[in-house]
Amino acid sequence: MNYICELCGYVYNPKKGDVENGIAPGTDFEDVSEDWTCPLCGAMKEDFEPSEGDDYDEA
Repeated sequence: MNYICELCGYVYNPKKGDVENGIAPGTDFEDVSEDWTCPLCGAMKEDFEPSEGDDYDEA
């Protein structure tokens, strides 16, 4: 399941992770550190919500 930032629309895709910020591909959102922030706007992990559908990939 993907998670979307409610503030800017960034999508965290567990298949991709967030390599630039130390989150390896294949890391479930639940396993991402609580102090991780959105790479686009700096929102906290708590500002993310599950997105509709698992197949969404950010452009």
